[in-house]
Amino acid sequence: MASSDPRPARREMKGATIDTSVLQRKTEDLHKLYKLGRRLGHFGATYFCEEKGTGKAFACRTISKQKLLVQADVEEVRREIQIMHHLRGQPNVVMIRDAYEDDQNVYIVMELCEGGELFDRIVEKGKYNEAEASALIRTIVGVIAACHSRGVMHRDLKPENFLLSSKSENAPLKATGFRLSVFFKPGEKFTDIVGSLYYTAPEILSRNYGPEADIWSAGVILYVLLSGVPPFRGDTEYDISEEILSGRVDYKSYPWPDITFSAKNLVKRMLDRNPNTRITAKEVLAHPWIAVDGVAPTEPSVALTKASESESAISAVSRLKQFLATFKKMAVRVRFSIEF
Repeated sequence: MASSDPRPARREMKGATIDTSVLQRKTEDLHKLYKLGRRLGHFGATYFCEEKGTGKAFACRTISKQKLLVQADVEEVRREIQIMHHLRGQPNVVMIRDAYEDDQNVYIVMELCEGGELFDRIVEKGKYNEAEASALIRTIVGVIAACHSRGVMHRDLKPENFLLSSKSENAPLKATGFRLSVFFKPGEKFTDIVGSLYYTAPEILSRNYGPEADIWSAGVILYVLLSGVPPFRGDTEYDISEEILSGRVDYKSYPWPDITFSAKNLVKRMLDRNPNTRITAKEVLAHPWIAVDGVAPTEPSVALTKASESESAISAVSRLKQFLATFKKMAVRVRFSIEF
């Protein structure tokens, strides 16, 4: 396994003393406009903030300029803000309010989603049926379709990057985490390896990929929703990468015999190793298992109950908790470069 950063040969910068503005424009003083409060979420410097003039509540992500070590980091932040503005108005994308900058930090003020991360909701809920899992994937792939239609590839789709707008049972799902996202043109291929390894498509590891990689990531999320474990596992990043490249996916072990043919069909088409034949976002949304009032059953899946009558069967909720804990101990955002 090579270095975890694929960009070693770039000029380091002085963080907070960089000469050029990250936002390339003068902004108002954030602290004159907003009052920052409690920290939000498990990771990242995101805080509750209140607009002083109106009392309206928002979330404010703080990015330390000392952590922007290379020019690519600065460009990444600029692009993230640009993409969030580009997607503004999409109902299932966290809406940006504005961005600010001072000598120490860049601040992104955005829509407040108080329902927490999707993964936490899955664990808290305890049991899902296929229809509920179908509804979640319908929203996630709807976001992918909206992004792709606007020339944006997310590149870091995972449950941690989907937030619930509120704590209510039917709260809308909102996509976030556009730090690694890029604009793309039809037919354009990318070579930089980025993302969170569990959800990374094989063509990303092979350094030749396009927007089809987002569908793979959504397929991994669906596999986890249905089974409680990721499809590709290993003790090291290298081991996980080898599993992804092998394309071997277990559809025989518990709980897959209890999952409907239609659900398995969709997972297999989303986890097609060949991006040229992989199902598209539009095709996913038309799939009978995904369609509103489609064939996904509403009965609780054996896989997604808190306990099983079989002593040999492991509760999917327990497996989800274990996977979530293990994943977050590794890295929320893994950057890696692999030599084969």
